[in-house]
Amino acid sequence: MRNFYPKNGRVILHVDMNSFYASVEMAYDPSLKGKPLAIAGNPEERRGIVVTCSYEARGFGVKTTMPVWEAKRLCPELIVMRPNFERYRSASKGMFDILRQYSELVEPVSIDEGYVDITDSFELGSPVDIAGQIQSQILSQLDLPCSIGVAPNKFLAKTASDMKKPMGITVLRKRDLPAKIWPLPVIDMHGIGEKTALKLNGMGIETCRDLAFANDIQLKSRLGINGLRLKEKANGIDRRIVDPDSIYDYKSVGNSTTLPKDTTNQHDLLAVILQLSEKVASRLHQKDVLGMTIQVMIKDKFRKSITRSRKLENPIGKKEDIFAVAKALFMKHWNGEPVRLLGVTAQDVVEKSEATEQLDLFSYKKEAEKEPLYKVVSELQDKYGKDSIARGIKGSKGARADTKTDTSFNKDFLRE
Repeated sequence: MRNFYPKNGRVILHVDMNSFYASVEMAYDPSLKGKPLAIAGNPEERRGIVVTCSYEARGFGVKTTMPVWEAKRLCPELIVMRPNFERYRSASKGMFDILRQYSELVEPVSIDEGYVDITDSFELGSPVDIAGQIQSQILSQLDLPCSIGVAPNKFLAKTASDMKKPMGITVLRKRDLPAKIWPLPVIDMHGIGEKTALKLNGMGIETCRDLAFANDIQLKSRLGINGLRLKEKANGIDRRIVDPDSIYDYKSVGNSTTLPKDTTNQHDLLAVILQLSEKVASRLHQKDVLGMTIQVMIKDKFRKSITRSRKLENPIGKKEDIFAVAKALFMKHWNGEPVRLLGVTAQDVVEKSEATEQLDLFSYKKEAEKEPLYKVVSELQDKYGKDSIARGIKGSKGARADTKTDTSFNKDFLRE
C-alpha cells in the first residue's frame, strides 16, 4: 500500500459531518429520518433562528440563519427542535475517538470537523480505502453521515470535503486545480468571505484562476499578507501541518502601559484602556487575526496585579468591541485602589480567514436573545410588506453555509 502514498509529501483527510446537529437528532430518534428537520429556538413561537437543517428540509429551500416562521412557510411539515448541547458534545467526541484509531495526528477544528494526517497509516490501506473505512465506521457506530476530502494539504482537503455532500469522498490533487478550482468565482474559495471577494473583484480578480496568477504587490497592498496566502491557496499551496495540540494553543496580542502617576480617576483610567484597545486592534489588523478572549490586567501602587478575562462567543478585532469588553472587565474587578499599570490583551487568536461568524451553538444563544426584535420585524413585514424593513441577517446571496467558526463551545468541548 505504500505505493499509494507520496515519497515526499503528506496525505491529509478533512472529515466534515453532514448536517451534524440534525443528523445527531435523527440518530437518537430514527423516526425523524427522511423528514424535514430544523434545529432552532422557540419553535412554539415560530420566532427562532434555524441553526441547521436536514437535507430534506433544504430541498424546500430552508437554510441556516432563516427565521422559523419563514422556514415553516416554505415547508409547512417542517419539524423544529431545540438544540441538545450534551447530545452533540457526546456525538462529537465519539467521532474524534474513531478518527484517532486511524492516526495519532488528528486536529479538531470545530465540533463537527477535523483533519487527519494518514501519511504513515499506509498499512491500513490506500488513502481512499481509509477514508471509506472512516466513513463507514462513523455511520455504523454513530449512525452519522460525513463527507471526506483526500488531499496533499489541509486547504485542498477542506475544499474536497465540500464537493460532495452528503456521504461523499473526494480526492483533490494540485493537478486538479485548473479543471476543478480555477473556473470558480473567488467567493466560492474556502477562506474568502464576501468583503474579501468584493475587494478582489475591485482588482479585476473574478475567478480562482485570476487569483492564482494575480500580482503579488497589488495583492499585498490591498489585502496585506493575507492576500499572498490566498494566492498560495489558489495555487494549491498550504504549508500548515496537522497539529493535534493546536486546539489548546493560546496565542495572544496585548499592550500594557505604566501610568505617569498612580491614579484613581475613573475617566482617566478608561481613557487609557481605550488607547490600549486601539493599539491591540491595530496589531490584530496587521496580523490579519481576531481574538476569542479579552483579558485586562490591573496593577496597583503596591505592585499587586490581577488579571481577568472573558471568553467571547465569536472572535472580535475592532477597537470598539475590544474596548467594550475591556471596560466591562475593568469596571467589574477594579477595587477603587490607585492604579499604576493597565494592560489589555486579545487571546485565543485565530486567523480572519478561519474565523467567519456562523450560527453554531453559542451564536444560536445570542440570536435567540434577539427574537423579540424579530417578532416586531415580522409584524411590520406582515402589515407593510416583506421589503418594508430588512433584518440584519445576510440572505442566501451572501451567506456561506460551509464556513466554520472556532467558537468557545467548538473549542471547549474537547477540554473537559
